[in-house]
Amino acid sequence: MILMYIFESYLDVRQHAAHKLPTLPKPLVGVISQEKFEKSRAYSLDKSYFHFIHEFVTILMDSSILYFRILPWFWKRSGEFLVYLGLNAENEIFHTLSFLAGVMVWSQITDLPFSLYSTFVIEARHGFNKQTVWLYFRDMIKGIALSIVIGPPIVAAIIVIVQKGGPYLAIYLWGFMLILSLVMMTIYPVLIAPLFNKFTPLPQGELRLKIENLASSLKFPLKKLFVVDGSTRSSHSNAYMYGFFKNKRIVLYDTLIQQCKNDEEIVAVIAHELGHWKLNHTMYSFIAVQILTFLQFGGYTLVRNSKDLFQSFGFDTQPVLIGLIIFQHTVIPLQHLVSFGLNLVSRAFEFQADAFAKKLGYAAPLRAGLVKLQEENLSAMNTDHWYSAYHYSHPPLVERLAAIDESDKKTE
Repeated sequence: MILMYIFESYLDVRQHAAHKLPTLPKPLVGVISQEKFEKSRAYSLDKSYFHFIHEFVTILMDSSILYFRILPWFWKRSGEFLVYLGLNAENEIFHTLSFLAGVMVWSQITDLPFSLYSTFVIEARHGFNKQTVWLYFRDMIKGIALSIVIGPPIVAAIIVIVQKGGPYLAIYLWGFMLILSLVMMTIYPVLIAPLFNKFTPLPQGELRLKIENLASSLKFPLKKLFVVDGSTRSSHSNAYMYGFFKNKRIVLYDTLIQQCKNDEEIVAVIAHELGHWKLNHTMYSFIAVQILTFLQFGGYTLVRNSKDLFQSFGFDTQPVLIGLIIFQHTVIPLQHLVSFGLNLVSRAFEFQADAFAKKLGYAAPLRAGLVKLQEENLSAMNTDHWYSAYHYSHPPLVERLAAIDESDKKTE
């Protein structure tokens, strides 16, 4: 963990130096206004300083929890709390839920100052935060309530599967998580997301007609087209699509519509997203995640019965949840390597989706839309190559514009 922290801090220092550069990258000179560049630079530096402090505190806490064996101590205290309530501490499901309740309280307390500062100081200072303190805490309470409702059945199911799984444990765990992910992907946009945001149909007009015509030309099964009130919380903009099979939906942030005055720019952004669908990127990503999940559970089954491993972390028993936590700690370097590989694939997908939108005739508005999003979101203009390759799932604007221009030259 500490070695990974040192390596990633080195990359952060390189990126911080890039943020300090006083001039735009040459390809963006004349494309991005100097005013927007200065605002972006100030915003990036503020976030960078905050990130250094947050990561240092995080590694300090995580290392202390491991070194001073806080996890086994907390596990025992959670069992004693059950006894105090008159419940059976030998029941692993009850014990695990008690442990997780304490962890949730601890994480909320330790993360709250950083979250508040990020939202109401940094984001507000640069004009992005639009939510009130009341709305912030209302969202937090809703999130906790959802965890209380959804979490216990899932945790109980996982414990039972591990206890009863036998030699096919990895398959059973993977199958359960696959079904769970499909269920959550189905109910989240319908039941959960509306608890936090208001989704309204995009009004009839030119923009709606253009998007529907584009979807129809690609045989995209668009069923609903929504606008979400993202402006109630932030002025950052975005767009996304979701849904299974013949029931697809597209969601536009109201901030995207406000910022992109030209409908063609918004349609070009949608064309890019539809490119991901047409080129099966979503399916490939889903399959990759399922393979990695199965491999992860396979690795967990190999170590879950290792008494020495549990003892080395200070446990004299072998609880299911603790086994998962320990396994996560032991494979951290592999997780970072996998994440890096997935980022490389994701970046390739982004270039392909841009090329797809260009083939549909949206090269110019896509270019303008990408620039507009970069400006309005005050995204970093100067990026370190190493940092970008390691962290970014989307290529920097300079690379995306260069790819669009290069494809133009090849066409000519």
